[in-house]
Amino acid sequence: MAVNDAILVDVTRLAARLLEGKHPTGVDRVSLAYIAHFRAQARAVVRHWGRWMQLSPPASQRMFAAFLGEDDQPKTTIRRAVAAAYVLPSRLTDGALLFNTGHSGLDDPQYALRVQRHGVRPVYFLHDLIPLTHPEYCRAGEVDKHHQRLRTIVHTGHGVIANSQATLHDFLAYARAHNLSAPADVVAHLGVSPLPEPAPTPPVASPYFVMLGTIEARKNHLMVLHAWREVVERLGVAAPKLVIIGQRGWECEQVVDLLERCEALHDVVQEVPRCDDAQLATWLAHAQALLFPSFAEGYGLPLVEALAAGVPVIASDLPAFREVAGDVPHYLDPIDGVGWLQAVLAFADPRHPGRQAQLVRMQGFEAPSWKAHFVKVDAWLRQIGHGRQRVSAPEMHEAGLAPND
Repeated sequence: MAVNDAILVDVTRLAARLLEGKHPTGVDRVSLAYIAHFRAQARAVVRHWGRWMQLSPPASQRMFAAFLGEDDQPKTTIRRAVAAAYVLPSRLTDGALLFNTGHSGLDDPQYALRVQRHGVRPVYFLHDLIPLTHPEYCRAGEVDKHHQRLRTIVHTGHGVIANSQATLHDFLAYARAHNLSAPADVVAHLGVSPLPEPAPTPPVASPYFVMLGTIEARKNHLMVLHAWREVVERLGVAAPKLVIIGQRGWECEQVVDLLERCEALHDVVQEVPRCDDAQLATWLAHAQALLFPSFAEGYGLPLVEALAAGVPVIASDLPAFREVAGDVPHYLDPIDGVGWLQAVLAFADPRHPGRQAQLVRMQGFEAPSWKAHFVKVDAWLRQIGHGRQRVSAPEMHEAGLAPND
């Protein structure tokens, strides 16, 4: 990337979630990494009430600091910055690279129109195609929304960054199936920021396993909870605990019923809806293993975080997991309830040969880093250069990117 390239970062999703008091998700962590990398030369862009606002350099820096935890009153800082920009909006820098790292706004056909109007070169971060490949695990309406997101990416993108080869494979297959020409692409694995030093004392006395991520059908908590009932029946008071770190999401009513109404699980399953990095480091450090039984993932950041912390992982046998972790984890089919039960019973013993063998394999694991991620991304940006993809109004109408007036 040329040193004189203007950099814009769409921070709309981050601002909205921070103001709502929501804890950063894996998608948000990617966005924060991009802010940390580009902050010195970047300007923030916020979309609010139909306006696209490019903040001034000082306001952008204040907003970036708020996102990165360097501000004691981040909500106040963000509100003031957005209010000032709304009163005196400025046009986006023509020809600038505009990073959208959270899929935010891409399901709105107006996004493509604004990209054209402002003359920017969007670079999109693609996290997954799960609403299309596994619609049964998503909210109603997500299929149409994700089709729209992908059309926006294909028709307006200067480039697309995929978190894994598995995600890029699905994206290119989608483009071929719809006779679309995909923009320039690169695969850059997500980095893992070192966690703080864990507390020396386990947060709970009993041996325990950890699940990390939003509670939703795709994450397969239901299978694990049914397995845990069997663990309790077999081991009684000696049963290890299950710690579920993550907020309750969608399509998870049966999981909530078990958590709230199953007496057999009350003393052995603990929910931790909010968890900062220091707490996460401690929960992981003393766990028997991380359980990651998802039906579908575009990447799998918790898996990498656990292995980087030296914690064994029992995971679904997914292409994205194999891509980033190789043969280190203990892999199982996500519908193999008996296999998961047996793995939990085995890994509950710290000296079990299977657990010990994974610890040996883990010694050769090198976690992806954000430094390596951005070395690859920066080199790719220099390679794809200054070419700008322009789409005519008729083409946008045909692609479903703008309503016919």
